[in-house]
Amino acid sequence: MAGTSHAAGHDTADARASDGRAGKPVFGRDEIRRALTRIGHEILERTEGARDVVLLGIPTRGVPLARRLAAQLAQTEGANVPCGSLDITLYRDDLRLRPARALGHTEVPDSGIDGKIVVLVDDVLYSGRTVRAALDALGDIGRPRAVQLAVLVDRGHRELPIRPDYVGKNIPTSKREAVRVLLTEVDGEDCVTLQASQEAGR
Repeated sequence: MAGTSHAAGHDTADARASDGRAGKPVFGRDEIRRALTRIGHEILERTEGARDVVLLGIPTRGVPLARRLAAQLAQTEGANVPCGSLDITLYRDDLRLRPARALGHTEVPDSGIDGKIVVLVDDVLYSGRTVRAALDALGDIGRPRAVQLAVLVDRGHRELPIRPDYVGKNIPTSKREAVRVLLTEVDGEDCVTLQASQEAGR
């Protein structure tokens, strides 16, 4: 399973810059759609048609990705896969090192997660620390049968023994680079770019 990287403090890519295409384009809307379609098919194959699967997106951009995957599974298999969100803010190991941040939103489907296969969904996997925090947060709300990880981008540089189960695209990077993911639901466009990072590896 895996962890993620935000270009500014969440393990996933921070996409708040004024222009998401300011960096080197990695892939765009169609590639994101195809990557999610592939992940959806892999989930179906590995979980017997998504039986007992619950998708939980890690804010911010993991949440719309989880919703897109749920829609993809419904369209492909007619599977009604519960979908929610899991905020990890208070479980991060860098709270004392960074400015205070707003809490995200945790929304657990009515069916709960006990005995389920929970698929955590995030945009970028980097150090693994976001996923470690997500596992801690998950343990406080239930006891799933299994936990899997789906990420749109795996950029490497793991600091913890965590690996993803489902990956949209592997992008080799240096620690001086940042992967920026923009999604229409949050940013008004779909694209992934690679650009110079203002921070050393998290």
